[in-house]
Amino acid sequence: MAGRLAGKVALISGAARGMGECEARLFAREGARVVLGDILEEQGQQVAREIVQQGGAATFVRLDVTVEADWQRAVAVAEQTYGKLDILVNNAGIVRMAPLEETSLEAWHEVINVNQTGVFLGMKYAVPAMRRAGGGSIINISSIAGMIGLPNIPAYQASKGAVRLLTKHAAIQYAKDGIRVNSVHPGRIETPMTANLAPERREMVLRLTPMGRDGKPEEVAYGVLYLASDEASFVTGAELVIDGGYTAQ
Repeated sequence: MAGRLAGKVALISGAARGMGECEARLFAREGARVVLGDILEEQGQQVAREIVQQGGAATFVRLDVTVEADWQRAVAVAEQTYGKLDILVNNAGIVRMAPLEETSLEAWHEVINVNQTGVFLGMKYAVPAMRRAGGGSIINISSIAGMIGLPNIPAYQASKGAVRLLTKHAAIQYAKDGIRVNSVHPGRIETPMTANLAPERREMVLRLTPMGRDGKPEEVAYGVLYLASDEASFVTGAELVIDGGYTAQ
């Protein structure tokens, strides 16, 4: 039986580990040809090799999401290697924790550049390729921090809130081109990015999560898969929350 993404070509940023790696592996199992982008070259190349060894189609490209030329090259690799680009997952992200008044300007710019500007650049260069392909699906990974207030992550909150509204802008702008744009808002997920958070913060999040546990990368990846697939053909400008009930309260 054909996979849910059979015949499609996907570009995923931050694909060397965590949610991005999980999305890349799932997409390949569902029939997509996947371009994995990341600054972690050795890890990303290894993931791509394993996907190929398991019968999938995957290519790694070094992608610093803050660098315009890297995005141009990544999109070109997708088109030159697989003939088109149907799906973009803007997954790469970082977090720096400190109260607002203790956040340095350097840390602020670092987070904004990766989480917000990186999404802007990804869409900027993916959209023309998707027009050439006759349409496509863009999934921007935001966060519940882009929807509600949380302590000690001001730059992260600002960036993820911007991603939420930039997604809606692009959904309206490009609907006529057959390009759907949606955002995904995970709660706390078991990834390398969250592994180093203080135990007391993790306990606080678990207390406030009705399901009482962290999410798994696979649980986010399946939501992203839905939005990438033709099953979501009438879904654009939407917010898919995957948070164990955290924001339902």
